[in-house]
Amino acid sequence: MKSNPFPVNPPVKLSVLLPLPLNGAFDYEHSHLLPPGTLVKVSFGSRVRYGITWEGEGKPSTVPKTLKPIITAFEGVQLPEASLKFLTWVSDYTMSARGQILKMILPTPEAFEACGEQLYGIAKLPQRMTAQRQKILDFLHLNPEPLSISELVEKSGVSKGIINSLVKEEVLSLQGVRPWAAPHEMLQTEPEKPQLSSDQLVAAEEIKKSLDSHQFHTFLLEGITGSGKTEVYFEAIDHVLQKGGQSLVLLPEISLSTQWLQRFKKRFGFQPALWHSDLGKSERKATFRTIMEGGIPIIVGARSALFLPFPDLKLIIVDEEHDGSYKQEEGVIYNGRDMAVVRARLSGATSVLASATPSLETELNVQSKKYGHLQLNSRYGGAELPEVKLIDLRKVKRNGSEWISPALRGALQQTMERGEQAMLFLNRRGYAPMTLCRSCGDRIMCPYCSVSLVQHKHQSKLLCHHCGHVSRLPSTCPSCQEEETYCAIGPGVERIYEEVKTFLPHHRCALLTSDHLTSSQKIAEQIQRIQNHEVDVLIGTQMMAKGHHFPLLTLVGIVDGDSALSGSDLRASEKSFQLLHQVAGRSGREQRRGQVLLQTHQPEHPVMQALVGHDKAQFAALEAEQRMMHGFPPFGRLAALILSGRKEDEVQKAARALARTFPVTDKAELLGPTPAPLVYLRGKHRWRLLVKTAKDFAPQPLLKMWLAHTPLPPSVQIQIDIDPYSFF
Repeated sequence: MKSNPFPVNPPVKLSVLLPLPLNGAFDYEHSHLLPPGTLVKVSFGSRVRYGITWEGEGKPSTVPKTLKPIITAFEGVQLPEASLKFLTWVSDYTMSARGQILKMILPTPEAFEACGEQLYGIAKLPQRMTAQRQKILDFLHLNPEPLSISELVEKSGVSKGIINSLVKEEVLSLQGVRPWAAPHEMLQTEPEKPQLSSDQLVAAEEIKKSLDSHQFHTFLLEGITGSGKTEVYFEAIDHVLQKGGQSLVLLPEISLSTQWLQRFKKRFGFQPALWHSDLGKSERKATFRTIMEGGIPIIVGARSALFLPFPDLKLIIVDEEHDGSYKQEEGVIYNGRDMAVVRARLSGATSVLASATPSLETELNVQSKKYGHLQLNSRYGGAELPEVKLIDLRKVKRNGSEWISPALRGALQQTMERGEQAMLFLNRRGYAPMTLCRSCGDRIMCPYCSVSLVQHKHQSKLLCHHCGHVSRLPSTCPSCQEEETYCAIGPGVERIYEEVKTFLPHHRCALLTSDHLTSSQKIAEQIQRIQNHEVDVLIGTQMMAKGHHFPLLTLVGIVDGDSALSGSDLRASEKSFQLLHQVAGRSGREQRRGQVLLQTHQPEHPVMQALVGHDKAQFAALEAEQRMMHGFPPFGRLAALILSGRKEDEVQKAARALARTFPVTDKAELLGPTPAPLVYLRGKHRWRLLVKTAKDFAPQPLLKMWLAHTPLPPSVQIQIDIDPYSFF
């Protein structure tokens, strides 16, 4: 019997990791080995899913009949080695399933299907026009971004048949799925490279040296508000562009980045690629694919952009590194700032953390020489820092309906007389944070959270800012049955707006809050109106603190400087100082010197004194001393465990049982269990345990061993937060 001249190699067994909340990989059969990280499509249960090959080498299949075959192997589509290492590192650090991290790294794996999703644009006018055809053309004229057929059907409301007929007549033409082109191909304006100050030049050169070394380094780029930190890291981005690598810029809230993007386009002559949750499906898929193929050298995004599979990442910028928006509080809980440093290390890249008010964690890393320190000591262009004055509300006589002191009112009027702009800041959305019955004191609470409903007068509703519950203001109190007795307690920004209009009736006021500006486009339009001086007084929340530059804005009034100083948050003082300093920094950013009036009941508080004296160093030293005394971060470590469930007694019982089995060690201490500060949230009761450890002691192995020996009942869920930022 002759042997087969073309022997068939036996199939191999490959492990496949799927983007599901699971830690382990699953075995599949394939005709040959595939490198680790290769994109594949497999059958899992009754569904087809995308995944990646895991744990490297395949083995000859010993049970080929029981293994499902890999449906499609996208050979050549492979996660970079740094992304695979990052996946494992983040999973281990956050104690999250590897599949959850993979889902963040592969947000749209279907982008690599061979057929792709074609996009359509207008090529010519049709010979025959109907109302539906006109509707499509009108829609595309107003929305010039290329769309897929499915998106066009969904957004325009016109049937797929009408669209297909226009494609057949070549009225709508095929366009390539490419969201971004190289700079020389899409140069829209002539780049304007500014003249840098000596401090800026020194800082930029240090970053360039790091980039040229091809070694991992992290820098703190520190400078007072308006000192030109952005121009420094723009120089670094330009250096990477010239060398052909990839850069990533993280912004705390990408929806507020209109002015930043304008500055980028002015500096480079083109717009960067964007990555955030508002991207359309087709643009998201095309952007993801082009990034992974190395076709996008610069991307700007929210914290999720950090997980994109860059094959040649050289530079990561974390702008406003102290900002709480970098902390992901749901699902996989992580701090984008810290993960950015890890991602840079795994790629041998340079990371730059930029801030006027760095976090204590970053300050300590500078002091211990882990991070380089680049400092800008003066405002760009010679602008002076604003004068900060405190208004002691304990000495101010006001009636019950006034929240703006006479001194602040007078300053507002003088600012208007000079033809300048003013900003009033109150970090409290809505009209009033609480609604009480004047007769019996009943407070209207959220039925699903242990918080008061916030009154939004302009929208005639009561809203929970935690779960989104909406209700109407009742005409009768359910407790005492009295009618029309509910009254608003305390001010929100809508109430401040109402008050300003009473004494400045002829001036243009605008609200800048997430309730009134519900999309990136609306935010951009409002900011443009402010830049054009179509607004005299802007009133808003912390949205206003995010790096905006308004040349005519010379007065900042802080209505309630004490609002964030109370509570159980160990970072309350630090967060307050950072926020108020950022808000104050919006004033007087060009030739006209600014003024900041800060209303407070605690003028002697270190936060207030540091703001008046522009003395960040003194405040940071005092805050660090307090933390060190108690072993709190950054001089120790914390891990928070939140237990939650529908039945209060079950959650409490589980929390106490878990506490009793805490391992005894001199490296760790258990605080709690106690009811969480928000004891009832989204319909679930909550208890909290805090594990405090020494700075050099990693809590994850201890937590893993502890939880393995004390299983929780199925009715109780647990959420683990390593290095918690907020305490609610």
